[in-house]
Amino acid sequence: MKTEELLDLLASHRTIGQAPRGELAWIAANGTLRHFEPGEIVSRHTDVVDGLYIILRGRMTIYLNRGPGHRKGMEWRAGDVTGLLPYSRLRTPPGDSIVDEAIDAVYISREDLPALVRSCYEVTAILVHEMTDRARQFTSSSLRDEKMVSLGKLAAGLAHEVNNPASAALRDAKSLASALVAAEEAGRKIFSSGLTVQQLAEMDAIRNICQGSPDPRLTSGLSLADREDALTEWLQAHGVDTDLAEDLARTTATFTELDRLARVLQGPALGTALRWITAACVARSLVADIGRAASRIQHLVAAVKGYTHMDRAPDEEPVYIPAGLTDAVALLEGKAKAKSVAIRLDIEPDLPSIVGRSVEINQIWMNLIDNAVDAAPEGGHVTVNASRNGSGVVVRVVDDGAGIPPEIKEHIYDPFFTTKDVGEGTGLGLDIVQRIIQWHHAEIELDTRPGRTEFRVRLPLDGGRSTQRQ
Repeated sequence: MKTEELLDLLASHRTIGQAPRGELAWIAANGTLRHFEPGEIVSRHTDVVDGLYIILRGRMTIYLNRGPGHRKGMEWRAGDVTGLLPYSRLRTPPGDSIVDEAIDAVYISREDLPALVRSCYEVTAILVHEMTDRARQFTSSSLRDEKMVSLGKLAAGLAHEVNNPASAALRDAKSLASALVAAEEAGRKIFSSGLTVQQLAEMDAIRNICQGSPDPRLTSGLSLADREDALTEWLQAHGVDTDLAEDLARTTATFTELDRLARVLQGPALGTALRWITAACVARSLVADIGRAASRIQHLVAAVKGYTHMDRAPDEEPVYIPAGLTDAVALLEGKAKAKSVAIRLDIEPDLPSIVGRSVEINQIWMNLIDNAVDAAPEGGHVTVNASRNGSGVVVRVVDDGAGIPPEIKEHIYDPFFTTKDVGEGTGLGLDIVQRIIQWHHAEIELDTRPGRTEFRVRLPLDGGRSTQRQ
């Protein structure tokens, strides 16, 4: 391509075309025209970015390796610039840039960029603005990606946690239906048997033992198996079907009370009375179980709502740190239990609220506690501590894992840096944490050694307003 023809193309370029023609002439004279066919990789995420590309025609896409597999990031078309821009500290890109439609581009090498800055003031100013816009786009995209990854983890953990009490409630509801049928059948027989007032009173006395007991199945001093064996012998001795032994063992009826009932009822009447008592007690126990399962589900839903603040706008507001920590721990409990990791929450009483954005601050706790659970060994411990410290609140997240090696420690806040296996981490978690902390004029520190790693976050009570006034 002739120099004048290239110069005309640069003058019509959407991004740099308004620069003085003399500066465009410098680019035409010092740049190299490059051509890429569809499918070619212009830059890899593992390689150092070699220079600036001013795209004249065609299209390419950067594919970001975030979470499970690659995801389409940004597109660059004719009129765009990409690669290394002036004053950028970029060394390796966040993904692979692959050509979609054949590209022609003017290439300025990394080594020639300082000369571009010296010779082309207007072009440099345009490219710096372009770099700012691109950083804003990538930041926004990174925040969305990390939120989606966090949401995916949250959804997976929540599905597991909700499934357990939901399954228990469904199972108990089916058992409750059978218990109610048994109670109704026994009740009809009792109604038609013409029992005396004393006999009915003894039956009610035993049945009422179940009333108010939080969990009748666990109140016996004997093991369930031993109690069932003993009840089987008692039923045989009193001429009652032993099929009642299993359910009767799960009640709190004592042998003294059963003996008292046997003194006023014998034979088939005793069996009918015990069947009615057992069914009633089991039904009450099942109702209590269903209530506990529903309460657990309600607690989880409240934790999700508290974590996401889905019913509030993302504006600054008073943020009560203990509530966010409690919600994060509740949502990560299932993951911790799967590794037999114990999470201990230690919160100073009467902790004041801070000024900030609840959703973003809660994302800090979710990331740090999630990472701590990952780092802790099987059967390990994670401690979350919150306390007042001068004009701020300090939160410490401590695990007893292997620690962070010195060569890794300096990179943990870098975007896309992760030590997790492919598909298990984006490398954005701590980068996002640091950005949220900076926005809130807060501080984060790390102390690590084998057997103990502590992330320490200090959030100012006033959201950093005093710092901003200085």
